[in-house]
Amino acid sequence: MAEIIQKDGTWVFDGDTLRLTPGRDKNVSLLRRELGELLVPLGALAGISFEQGKKQGRLRLRLRDGADPLLQATGGRLTEPHDPSQLTVESDRYGVAEYFVDEVRNALLLDQVPSGPVDAYLLPGPSVPLSVSAGDGVASFDGERVRLEWKWQAEDAKSAAGPRTLPLADIVAVEWQPTVGLDNGHLRFTVRAAPSKVPPKYDPNAVELWGFKRDPLMALVAAAVQARLPHPSAPAAVEEARPAEQAPVPAPAAEDDHDALLRRLRELGELHRSGVLTDEEFALAKQAVLKRM
Repeated sequence: MAEIIQKDGTWVFDGDTLRLTPGRDKNVSLLRRELGELLVPLGALAGISFEQGKKQGRLRLRLRDGADPLLQATGGRLTEPHDPSQLTVESDRYGVAEYFVDEVRNALLLDQVPSGPVDAYLLPGPSVPLSVSAGDGVASFDGERVRLEWKWQAEDAKSAAGPRTLPLADIVAVEWQPTVGLDNGHLRFTVRAAPSKVPPKYDPNAVELWGFKRDPLMALVAAAVQARLPHPSAPAAVEEARPAEQAPVPAPAAEDDHDALLRRLRELGELHRSGVLTDEEFALAKQAVLKRM
């Protein structure tokens, strides 16, 4: 077992799982305190590193792409105080940090854990129900539906529409964006019935964020919803996202002349070489065209 205890938190590795517990120091962010203890299975890790500084160093976990709904929903835009995959290390504990890294790396090698992407979430995401007030609204999620309520500062386009209830089945995507410079952040839900996007300031399916202390907590709502949506890399989701013109279907009857069928074969070959069609799909489509010739 390897363990490192710091003001920001405690990391423990038992050979199979990393237990990340936030510290009780007043400087620990609201998001880390609200997220609480996080269990990261070894299989969700792509790597670990330790960076030394003159006064402080930093442990960093690199998660496999698609393993964490929080990382998926925020697009990796959580900054260092809020990112649970980072831990600040005091200079007198550098030796412990290096030992910790060695233990995790050895386990990754022994278990032959791949570093590539996954097609299912390996971390559960924040627990529900939860409710966060920030920016121009309040976002709540009970595991089945999202409810958005507006503060008095919200634009008339939102206030006039009143509170919004979005069933999980109607949500196709969720995004959290932090405030950067003069550009406000947001928590936005993409809904089937309203695919077009307007600025978050006027979008009834988005909470606009203004760069205040509680803004990162909206990322917890985003992650909780993301964890319950179909994984973007799951086979069903990939097939659904495939453009219709790329589907391996035979050429239409109007193109049954020889030259048209030859063009179709060339198109299928290009789609296969570019990775759009699998070997099996290409073989089936090619066989269908050859029969028509």
